[in-house]
Amino acid sequence: MQSAAHDHPRGARERVIVPGITAPSTVACLRSLGPRGIYTIVGSEDRTTPGSVSRHCDRFVTLPDPRSDLEAYGDVLLSLAERPGVETIIPVREEDIYTLAANKDAFAEYVATPWPDFETLRQVQDRVELFAAAERAGVETPETTLLDEWDDWSRETIIKPRYTVAAPEYLGHDAGLSDIGSTVYHEPGTPPAVESSLNEWGHVPIVQEYVPDSREYGFFALYDEGEAVATFQHCQKRGYKYSGGPSAYRESTDIPELEAAGLALLDELEWHGLAMVEFLRNPETGSFELMEINPRFWSSLPFSVRAGADFPYYYWQLARGEPISQPDYEVGIGGHLLRGELCHLHSILAEDYPLVERPSFLSAVSDVATSIVREPRFDYAVADDPVPFVQDGWNFVRSAAREQLSAVRAGGEADESSPAVGSPALAEQEPTPKPATADLEALEDQRGRTN
Repeated sequence: MQSAAHDHPRGARERVIVPGITAPSTVACLRSLGPRGIYTIVGSEDRTTPGSVSRHCDRFVTLPDPRSDLEAYGDVLLSLAERPGVETIIPVREEDIYTLAANKDAFAEYVATPWPDFETLRQVQDRVELFAAAERAGVETPETTLLDEWDDWSRETIIKPRYTVAAPEYLGHDAGLSDIGSTVYHEPGTPPAVESSLNEWGHVPIVQEYVPDSREYGFFALYDEGEAVATFQHCQKRGYKYSGGPSAYRESTDIPELEAAGLALLDELEWHGLAMVEFLRNPETGSFELMEINPRFWSSLPFSVRAGADFPYYYWQLARGEPISQPDYEVGIGGHLLRGELCHLHSILAEDYPLVERPSFLSAVSDVATSIVREPRFDYAVADDPVPFVQDGWNFVRSAAREQLSAVRAGGEADESSPAVGSPALAEQEPTPKPATADLEALEDQRGRTN
């Protein structure tokens, strides 16, 4: 167990830094920790991030955009960590955990660091190393290799980035100029042009045997120096796309085989901190096959908390060196991201994934409506903190309108047939550009609460 690295000024509230992003994980952290009297600092490159308008956000700070200047982002995050009373930082995206792990020693001088060191993280953010670890752990995987080593193009395959973040340690000094790419479905019969693909991706991506099941199973865990202290499971029934992608609707599960696979892999890695281990279930063998690990909070975090697995609080307890006692969570319930449900229906009408059978639109509408009535649990829409839902909806509408306007100006319709899964149209909002600066006081928005 670890505790915070420095003492508080007398009378000051304990503080936590939560990066503000489009996904609901930021707001879930605020709603968990704010009511417990913990002072929450939301930092983001985008002032319209839904977390900034939550009633549980005590202070907002503008940060550099990590996708355009990862080093500056890390520098400002460290400056925030140096402030008295800050206990820890919560990673909610790949850039967060990369920055925190790569500079763990520097952050450890000021705050608790319940996250892995960089060499351990690399085994997760580099999918080649991840699948090697899975093999050592005896965890099933689809056949996977580098693009320039795959030679059987008669099979259904997917191509995806080798790395989960465009960062200097993976891609060299030109990482900030690289678009790391998104998952692509490749039809059998025609090999891709390898050389042009390598130029397009900026690195050698991986090729993977296609597993024909759009349901995704998540095993979620918090580890303390190689030991699991909290776990949760869900089955994703609908993603942003009919082919999968980020979660739109999911149901809590308790499957011993899923738990065994998740624990085996994280034990092999001697993990520390947060992890979502993603699996698909092979329809022929019934075995769970590894897809990836997200080494930070996941987008469906509000549902985990609603089901009874309060991971933000467990993370806080781990940072504080307090014992964690997880009660049983509720199995067999469901929860929605309403924006994700709209994206799912849109994808059925407008997009095409060559290896995935398109569902009936009317049946999909019926399924969405029925599940909303049967399981009225929502990631953003809650009665006691409604403004983040309104902000997220406005961001969604604004993004869709901007996309359509761009298409009109270009003299044609928006491209809606891209095979990319990782960045679905209308699914995520582009950030409002902000200047990178370390002048934190000038960029802070105090919410009028006492310390």
